[in-house]
Amino acid sequence: MKKILIANRGEIALRIIKTCKEMGIETIAVYSDADKELPYVREASYAFRIGEPPVLKSYLQSEQILDLAVREGADAIHPGYGFLSENAAFCRAAREKGIVFIGPSAEVLGLMGDKVKARQTMKEAGVPVIPGSENGIDTLEEASAMAESIGYPVMLKASGGGGGIGMNLCSSEEELKKAYQSARTRAKTYFGNDEVFIEKYVANARHVEIQIFGDSHGHAVHLFERDCSVQRRNQKVIEESPSPFISDKTRQLMCAEAVKAAEFVQYENAGTIEFIVDAQENFYFLEMNTRLQVEHRVTEWITGLDLVKWQILAASGEKLPLSQDEILQSGHAIEFRLYAEDPVKFLPSPGPLKTFTYKNMDGVTIDLAYEAGNTVSPYYDPLVAKMIVHAETRELACKKAEEFIAGMEIEGIKTNLPLFAGILKDGAFLKGKYHTGYLNEFSLTV
Repeated sequence: MKKILIANRGEIALRIIKTCKEMGIETIAVYSDADKELPYVREASYAFRIGEPPVLKSYLQSEQILDLAVREGADAIHPGYGFLSENAAFCRAAREKGIVFIGPSAEVLGLMGDKVKARQTMKEAGVPVIPGSENGIDTLEEASAMAESIGYPVMLKASGGGGGIGMNLCSSEEELKKAYQSARTRAKTYFGNDEVFIEKYVANARHVEIQIFGDSHGHAVHLFERDCSVQRRNQKVIEESPSPFISDKTRQLMCAEAVKAAEFVQYENAGTIEFIVDAQENFYFLEMNTRLQVEHRVTEWITGLDLVKWQILAASGEKLPLSQDEILQSGHAIEFRLYAEDPVKFLPSPGPLKTFTYKNMDGVTIDLAYEAGNTVSPYYDPLVAKMIVHAETRELACKKAEEFIAGMEIEGIKTNLPLFAGILKDGAFLKGKYHTGYLNEFSLTV
């Protein structure tokens, strides 16, 4: 590959550009009017305006993006995550135009992007699945009957959902009745598909995902796990590896099930198999993410591998660079997602980023979406940067993170930096004793 169009924005676009430069590959960036001054636009080999700030008028303009790729002679499109990254129709259209889509096949995207179909497929593969709907639910009566049969509390979910959108925790039939129609409406608005389904809710669970990789030669491997249990509103805030919760035995079992899942669907490129793990370390398939993850940097630190480079090599038809036995885990890595938001109320806080400074430290990577002088846009996810720390042990990684965060200076917007400072002093977190409801119980005074 000589030229790749990046159908995304912010820190992931900049991250992809970095690897492409190291591989001698030219990059084409696309930007909306709101993103013209961002770092990734400056760093790309070429950059083109794609439209007005709203995503429907810019980053979701699939035909315009494909036309640009053809016109500028792009060999491939890297979709990053979000936007068009799991869009089967976009993948198919790119390949019909002779452009490589850096990701799995359109068939796999369609299969695993639908949560109901994904559940059915994983059951066929013999992977443990949370009790719940076998098919989409069409009526409230059907939803009530299913909830009654598996027992409250339950999660009402959008079949085409992702990123925590379209999920409703229902502890009673009354709550289910209130949530049902709004869930379908919200699913239709965000995903163009109003189908919903129900799963048993696992209280105080851990959210642990396995990074998998496949190539076009029938090989599939795992790159160990990431614990993503520190969440708010079902969206991840802190991710780490190794998980401080699961045993080596459970880790091996989960990794084996993840590879089995990848092999069953003949998966190619980067993906994750996400599991819910209960207090007894029983684990159940949650979903498959058919793309690179926001938290892929955690895996890069503990394995020493460049996952974007692996993506490009796999999409070029090459075999995976390493076999399973050659992929090793070293040290401990933790990622913190720095958001422009009120750290107590978790409400977005867009606006001018007047000051953004930090000191460079060994074992710390920071992926920037914005820099000082930029304006954090209200049109997109308010992620400002990702901070990833790595050390020999979890204890040392937490200390390094605390030092790095203490040295940051941000002015102009509110951020969740105080939240991280508080968490890194919290005994439960420091002992690894947290779960997906941790932030609901954590009290921060600012």
